[in-house]
Amino acid sequence: MMRTQLASPCQASAPPVPVDAMPEAVEIRPARPDDEERVRRFLGGLSPRTQARRFFTGVSRPGAGFVRALLAVDERCDALLAVHGDLVVGHAMSYRREGEVTDVEIAVVVGDEWQGVGLGSRLVRTLMRRAAARGAGTVGMDVLGDNRTVLAMIRKMWPEAIMRASCGTVEVTARILR
Repeated sequence: MMRTQLASPCQASAPPVPVDAMPEAVEIRPARPDDEERVRRFLGGLSPRTQARRFFTGVSRPGAGFVRALLAVDERCDALLAVHGDLVVGHAMSYRREGEVTDVEIAVVVGDEWQGVGLGSRLVRTLMRRAAARGAGTVGMDVLGDNRTVLAMIRKMWPEAIMRASCGTVEVTARILR
């Protein structure tokens, strides 16, 4: 399963989102190969806690292959970026797995200073619309068990989601709402 960190309360050290830069001013668009350096800066700027919640490890110095994998868009992979001006402030991806319990697995991360304002939910909804248009009917994700904010958001978006705790994570399976 892919790791996810959709949104969590802002950390005290994260600067607040400027009023003129609220989520409505953020564009959600497909990732492109020329986004590599922007995504590398975004990942390097994430707090260790946010890195761990998304990747289950630190990624302060992501390699080129790792970043390219996050930008892959093809028949099995989809990747979205939330951008404000020239800055990446969020990333979402799905991976289609044939013959698995779920049609797609997703993973989402929002920059620390943008957490708690609905950007993660926007990324998830956009990703789910795109996955459904490609024929997906179910979604899966792994969430760290202590990420209560994300688990609450999942319960709100997918009240019927099946959640299984396993070794500190929660494996989530849900139907994609059309």
